[in-house]
Amino acid sequence: MNKVGVLPSWLVLDPLLHGWLLEDIGRGDRTTESLLSQNATPGQAQWIAKAPGIIAGLPIAARVFELLNNQVSFLGLIPEGAKCEPGQMIAQINGSLDALLMGERVALNLAMRLSGIATLTNIYVEKIADLPVQLVDTRKTTPGLRILEKYATTVGGGINHRMGLDDAVMIKDNHIAVAGGIGEAITQIRSRIPYPLTVEVETESLEQVQEALKHKADIIMLDNMALDMMFEAVQLIRQQDKRVKIEASGNVTLETIRAVAETGIDYISSSAPITQSKWLDLSMRIK
Repeated sequence: MNKVGVLPSWLVLDPLLHGWLLEDIGRGDRTTESLLSQNATPGQAQWIAKAPGIIAGLPIAARVFELLNNQVSFLGLIPEGAKCEPGQMIAQINGSLDALLMGERVALNLAMRLSGIATLTNIYVEKIADLPVQLVDTRKTTPGLRILEKYATTVGGGINHRMGLDDAVMIKDNHIAVAGGIGEAITQIRSRIPYPLTVEVETESLEQVQEALKHKADIIMLDNMALDMMFEAVQLIRQQDKRVKIEASGNVTLETIRAVAETGIDYISSSAPITQSKWLDLSMRIK
């Protein structure tokens, strides 16, 4: 079953796409404008996959061409989130050749980046697909691309952690150091945040887990814990407060993710699907 993330509104995305097009086109596409007359010359292009993977970003690519010329028709030939094979045609584009040529690089770059993230995310997700645990992403994203990179993780089968600092409270080691302890941090923060926000606390020891439980954290993150300690922490949390969600994070790899999931946690957060993914190789051919 294909995973399809929910794209943000074009009201949010269009200014980003405009900026990226402006960065590439600048004062004009010297090559295309010198080859083609001002009258729109119709043409057709195909997108071809050059490597196997999960496709993500076709609606965004379509929007890139539409912003250049609203008469361009972009037809995705496989669903968003589907697997592609080398040599497979994944999209066909019809419209003005100048729009096709000027939009090619920005559209391809975005689709290749997002497809690479979706592909690696899917590999991680498949490792734990039969277990009651979910893979979540992190805020380790490319500045300016977060909203799309996190979209790509959902296409690959993951779920989004907080999009930004305003989404939820996460009390990390440096916050604990500033406050003077977990209890002090939770108490002070709870007195100041809006009611719906959840409070998550990063813990590195069983003592910190106990303190987070004592002060009613909503989510407890087990950060960089050895598997035996993680298992013990899960048992401790389940026995004392079943409502608390448990997240594991730190040094999660394809080799370790299943063992981490088997400790009984609810979520595994990892930056790897975004920070370690390779672009999926795609190309555009004018017919």
